[in-house]
Amino acid sequence: MARVLTWVSGKQLTGWACSACGWTFPLPSLLSDPEAKKAYDRLASAKFQRHDCATHRPASLAPESFINRAKGLVMRGFKPKDAAEIASREIMFENDHDPDIARKVQIEALENYPQNRFQYHSIKESLR
Repeated sequence: MARVLTWVSGKQLTGWACSACGWTFPLPSLLSDPEAKKAYDRLASAKFQRHDCATHRPASLAPESFINRAKGLVMRGFKPKDAAEIASREIMFENDHDPDIARKVQIEALENYPQNRFQYHSIKESLR
């Protein structure tokens, strides 16, 4: 999967990020001059080209990623089982259905639901 420089605007980050890993280049809070913004964009692009994805944890595999997504859906009224399914599908879609990520997400989802312990153990054994 090719990496892409992506603009992110949210609660925790406003700035540039890599689509394939956790690399970010946050926007300085006092940046207002148009010329300074252009310089910031050029610098972000150059740093993006030089960064090594292997040294940054994948964004979608952050430990809190799956749990926070599922909790957010439960808070909006989804059943926990449905929230886990939606969150895991979102992460797999965002990572182009990467089999390694799919396995990790599935294991994390099953670890958080005691009613699925039997299924979790059989999946964990098949991954060894």
